[in-house]
Amino acid sequence: MAPSSNCVFCRIIAKEEPATIHFEDDHVIAISNVLNWVPVMLLVMPKEHMTQIQLWEKGMMNRIGEVVVEVGARFCPNGFRVLSNFGPDAMQSQAHGHVHVIGGVYLGPYA
Repeated sequence: MAPSSNCVFCRIIAKEEPATIHFEDDHVIAISNVLNWVPVMLLVMPKEHMTQIQLWEKGMMNRIGEVVVEVGARFCPNGFRVLSNFGPDAMQSQAHGHVHVIGGVYLGPYA
Protein backbone atom coordinates (compact mmCIF):
# COMPACT_ATOMS: atom_id res chain seq x y z
CA MET A 1 0.00 0.00 0.00
CA ALA A 2 1.38 3.40 -0.95
CA PRO A 3 2.20 6.05 1.66
CA SER A 4 -0.48 8.62 2.21
CA SER A 5 0.03 12.35 2.66
CA ASN A 6 -2.98 12.12 5.00
CA CYS A 7 -1.19 9.58 7.21
CA VAL A 8 0.63 11.17 10.12
CA PHE A 9 2.76 8.05 10.60
CA CYS A 10 3.89 8.16 6.95
CA ARG A 11 4.81 11.83 7.41
CA ILE A 12 6.78 10.97 10.57
CA ILE A 13 8.62 8.18 8.74
CA ALA A 14 9.39 10.63 5.89
CA LYS A 15 10.72 13.09 8.52
CA GLU A 16 8.05 15.62 7.52
CA GLU A 17 6.55 15.61 11.05
CA PRO A 18 8.44 15.62 14.35
CA ALA A 19 8.60 12.57 16.58
CA THR A 20 10.82 11.15 19.28
CA ILE A 21 12.35 8.09 17.64
CA HIS A 22 13.59 5.30 19.92
CA PHE A 23 14.40 2.71 17.26
CA GLU A 24 14.70 2.75 13.49
CA ASP A 25 15.95 0.38 10.83
CA ASP A 26 15.10 -0.11 7.15
CA HIS A 27 11.70 -1.64 7.90
CA VAL A 28 10.51 -0.67 11.40
CA ILE A 29 10.34 2.46 13.54
CA ALA A 30 9.47 2.93 17.22
CA ILE A 31 8.35 6.34 18.43
CA SER A 32 6.86 7.97 21.52
CA ASN A 33 3.09 8.24 21.41
CA VAL A 34 1.78 11.78 21.79
CA LEU A 35 -0.79 10.37 24.23
CA ASN A 36 0.41 10.02 27.81
CA TRP A 37 -2.12 7.92 29.71
CA VAL A 38 0.75 6.07 31.39
CA PRO A 39 4.43 7.07 31.75
CA VAL A 40 5.59 4.99 28.76
CA MET A 41 3.52 4.91 25.58
CA LEU A 42 5.43 3.82 22.50
CA LEU A 43 4.28 2.94 19.00
CA VAL A 44 6.08 0.34 16.90
CA MET A 45 5.18 0.21 13.21
CA PRO A 46 6.39 -0.83 9.80
CA LYS A 47 7.80 1.92 7.62
CA GLU A 48 5.68 0.64 4.76
CA HIS A 49 2.13 1.94 4.97
CA MET A 50 -0.22 -0.97 5.57
CA THR A 51 -3.45 -1.56 7.45
CA GLN A 52 -3.58 -3.15 10.88
CA ILE A 53 -4.77 -6.43 9.36
CA GLN A 54 -2.00 -6.37 6.72
CA LEU A 55 0.56 -5.79 9.47
CA TRP A 56 -0.46 -9.08 11.07
CA GLU A 57 -0.93 -10.97 7.78
CA LYS A 58 2.14 -9.88 5.76
CA GLY A 59 4.78 -11.49 7.97
CA MET A 60 5.89 -8.24 9.65
CA MET A 61 4.99 -9.33 13.16
CA ASN A 62 8.23 -11.27 13.71
CA ARG A 63 10.30 -8.13 13.21
CA ILE A 64 7.76 -5.89 14.95
CA GLY A 65 7.80 -8.32 17.91
CA GLU A 66 11.58 -8.17 18.16
CA VAL A 67 11.48 -4.36 18.29
CA VAL A 68 8.57 -4.38 20.78
CA VAL A 69 10.59 -6.58 23.14
CA GLU A 70 13.72 -4.45 22.72
CA VAL A 71 12.08 -1.09 23.43
CA GLY A 72 9.70 -2.54 26.01
CA ALA A 73 12.55 -4.01 28.03
CA ARG A 74 14.59 -0.81 27.72
CA PHE A 75 11.84 1.59 28.81
CA CYS A 76 9.79 -0.68 31.11
CA PRO A 77 12.21 -3.02 32.91
CA ASN A 78 9.50 -4.07 35.40
CA GLY A 79 7.11 -5.11 32.64
CA PHE A 80 5.01 -3.74 29.82
CA ARG A 81 1.83 -4.44 27.92
CA VAL A 82 1.46 -4.81 24.16
CA LEU A 83 -1.78 -3.67 22.52
CA SER A 84 -3.05 -3.78 18.97
CA ASN A 85 -6.38 -2.18 18.10
CA PHE A 86 -8.39 -3.30 15.08
CA GLY A 87 -11.10 -0.93 13.86
CA PRO A 88 -13.17 1.87 15.39
CA ASP A 89 -14.88 -0.27 18.03
CA ALA A 90 -11.41 -1.08 19.40
CA MET A 91 -10.43 2.63 19.34
CA GLN A 92 -8.00 2.34 16.40
CA SER A 93 -7.40 5.97 15.46
CA GLN A 94 -4.72 5.63 12.75
CA ALA A 95 -5.02 3.62 9.55
CA HIS A 96 -1.26 2.88 9.44
CA GLY A 97 -0.77 -0.46 11.21
CA HIS A 98 1.01 -0.19 14.56
CA VAL A 99 1.46 -1.83 17.96
CA HIS A 100 1.37 -0.03 21.32
CA VAL A 101 3.91 -0.67 24.07
CA ILE A 102 2.72 0.74 27.39
CA GLY A 103 4.13 0.63 30.90
CA GLY A 104 6.35 2.45 33.32
CA VAL A 105 3.80 1.92 36.09
CA TYR A 106 1.79 -0.95 37.53
CA LEU A 107 -0.98 -1.39 34.93
CA GLY A 108 -3.33 -3.45 37.05
CA PRO A 109 -5.82 -6.02 35.79
CA TYR A 110 -7.47 -5.85 32.40
CA ALA A 111 -10.63 -3.76 32.13
